Amino acid sequence: MSPHTPLNDDEAADRAHRVEALLERVESMTDPDARATVTELLQPLLELYGEGLSRIMAAAATVSGTALVDTLAADELVAHLLLLHGLHPSDTETRVREAVERAAPQLGGATAELVGVEGGVARVRLRGRGGCRSSAPAMRATLEEAIRDAAPEVARVEVEEAAPPPAVIPADSLLRGRTGARTS
Repeated sequence: MSPHTPLNDDEAADRAHRVEALLERVESMTDPDARATVTELLQPLLELYGEGLSRIMAAAATVSGTALVDTLAADELVAHLLLLHGLHPSDTETRVREAVERAAPQLGGATAELVGVEGGVARVRLRGRGGCRSSAPAMRATLEEAIRDAAPEVARVEVEEAAPPPAVIPADSLLRGRTGARTS
């Protein structure tokens, strides 16, 4: 995913003319199946972008400044479009951290913390089992899906299980069984 490079007005006009020419080519296709497939592809794509623009305009009418940016980034569809074009205002690590936090309720009592994101790899530490041992793969899958949705540029998600804390046995309980030991 590369960062968006803005077009100047002439470049934008050239792209618009190219789209019009390509649409004319689609309309003149002699293979009705190919024409139908391209049309079927374009329709939902245009609907998605239209809905995204509609949400942007609705947010712009009610919010301004950095609150507008935050509102747009919080909208799932708009955020997806921003990610797709390298325009999302939050960096990868922030989006991954927020994804891990959003996934927490689905971990059945276990907790997860982001260790870091480096070189396209997100590292997450999972603590607790949250249920039976067999749920560990499900918890990993939940975290991986949440992270990939929030940061598609992450190539790999590594989930490590933290070792359980050592069992602490109070010293006085050890001494109770010994004869002659003091237990004050």
